[in-house]
Amino acid sequence: MNNKRIISLLPAATEIVCALGLEQNLVGRSHECDFPKSVRSLPVCSEANFADDLSSLEIDIKVKEILTEALSIYTVKREVIKELAPDVVITQAQCEVCAVSLKDVEEALDNYLDKESHIISLQPTKLDDIFDDIKTVADALDVSDTGNILVEDLQERVDIIRHKLKYVESRPTVACIEWLEPLMVSGNWIPEVINTAGGTSILAEAGKHSPFVKWEDIQQANPDVIVVMPCGFSIERTMREMNILLELPGFADLSAVKNNRLYIVDGNHYFNRPGPRIVDSIEIIAEIVHSKLFNFGYESNGWIKFSF
Repeated sequence: MNNKRIISLLPAATEIVCALGLEQNLVGRSHECDFPKSVRSLPVCSEANFADDLSSLEIDIKVKEILTEALSIYTVKREVIKELAPDVVITQAQCEVCAVSLKDVEEALDNYLDKESHIISLQPTKLDDIFDDIKTVADALDVSDTGNILVEDLQERVDIIRHKLKYVESRPTVACIEWLEPLMVSGNWIPEVINTAGGTSILAEAGKHSPFVKWEDIQQANPDVIVVMPCGFSIERTMREMNILLELPGFADLSAVKNNRLYIVDGNHYFNRPGPRIVDSIEIIAEIVHSKLFNFGYESNGWIKFSF
């Protein structure tokens, strides 16, 4: 029986651990880990150094202020972690804005714990990296076979989509908005998510960080489909700030808007989390882009069509 005590400081890692059948080994989580719902009762081992009710612009300003002062956006609760005595701590080195970073964990726990802990740091930038990270976590937790089976199952779901799209010629251009103010489009694994689901990703490059863009760039690209997926935002949270987009000059003239192809997705639970549900994200985009071909049942929960 696996008796390793695990703390996950990354929502995607928490989902990976649970998908590997090791939820009972989790003894602590980050302030953002909320899926599956049962993990919410675990001790919280981190906190954000800014209020969670700020607007997109206020969050951007606050984050830049903190980073300019060479401070951390998150605080690691050392005393809580010490008391929980983990064998394994999982964090990330992909983005210091998205979640607790490797540097934060190393600095907080350096020579502090009463026992030796293995720190696993995930740094995915592409789809294959996410599948590799699942195997990395599985190997570290002594469940390699389970990890391989999980990845095979996920890749089979992706293959089903690819197969159905094999003879589909229509590949609408898709712009994914990752932040509303200032405007940012989704990079890293999202362009691959879009292309795999039968769209043509524009304005961002697979495997590279999400770029800030000018409004004129989006106007010039004039996408067929716009998907709004602010990092860490639910559909409801995004709805509260949609006016930022709607009030941009010429927004109503975009092809996607005129053709009623403007969508909001749950970026927090799907697209921004490089874990098992990244395949759910591919299925969501397939439903949005090729609605006559795919119906996985995510509408209204994972995504909505924005109505004016």
